[in-house]
Amino acid sequence: MSLRVMPVPEGLVGERADTALARMTGLSRSRVGDLCQQGAVRRGGVVLAKSQRLGEGDLLEVELPDPPVSRLVATPVEGMGVVYEDEDIVVVDKPAGVAAHPSVGWDGPDVLGALRAMRVRVATSGPPERQGIVSRLDVGTSGVMVVAKGERAYSVLKAAFRHHRVDKTYHALVQGHLDPSSGTVEAPIGRHPGREWKMAVVPGGRESVTHYDVMEVMPGACLVQVRLETGRTHQIRVHMAAVGHPCVGDGTYGADPRLGARAGLARQWLHAVGLGLAHPVTGERMDFTSDYPEDLVHALEVLRLV
Repeated sequence: MSLRVMPVPEGLVGERADTALARMTGLSRSRVGDLCQQGAVRRGGVVLAKSQRLGEGDLLEVELPDPPVSRLVATPVEGMGVVYEDEDIVVVDKPAGVAAHPSVGWDGPDVLGALRAMRVRVATSGPPERQGIVSRLDVGTSGVMVVAKGERAYSVLKAAFRHHRVDKTYHALVQGHLDPSSGTVEAPIGRHPGREWKMAVVPGGRESVTHYDVMEVMPGACLVQVRLETGRTHQIRVHMAAVGHPCVGDGTYGADPRLGARAGLARQWLHAVGLGLAHPVTGERMDFTSDYPEDLVHALEVLRLV
């Protein structure tokens, strides 16, 4: 276990301790609840119950489990390429089936392990298991992702993502035909009330805004370009499911398994195609792109012929 002192972010003031710490640490809410029960979460030296609400200016003392030693070693990841690298940042093309960083309950490959195997150093800022990580992609989502190599870059990029100064563009293949063909989904997202590993549109959730434009219509599905104004966990998947058009292959959020099977998909059809940002040190505008991987290309070809 390692002791960490963590200030409560403004956006989590008023939340339950277990809900807020799950977002702050990446642990599941039940795991955080166990830590609270064990007396490993304190506020002002007093043990904090998982259901207690957090206040403005609170400092939490949390004894967190150390990541498994095996996950701290270099782990090569087949198919992960470096799109760009300099002294301050590294931009990677993340394959599906790869996590952004090690976490409790995940035994598969991760971006940080792959970068270690490539002998690419990353910033030491951030929790030990996710140093240098300024924004994440889901395990089942492929595409372009940036990691900070230096401390200044980490700080500047974290602020840029927090204040929505990074352009994030995704392509998603969703069930049915969106009407209107261009629009915005604006609905608050929070933890699913019945399943802690799942997100949902819930009253009192965090503000979440998704813009979309239909690019192509095919039988039973349409390909859309999505721009995120906010960056909540599973945001595109939750918002598309909320309007009745889940990503093809996304069984977690209600996609028709028959359509996913027909397309040969083992994950949701969702790809981070573009990332635009100001370089954290030079200020230069930079834009990065990622091509569709083979499984998504195959799915498109199949569904176009249905």
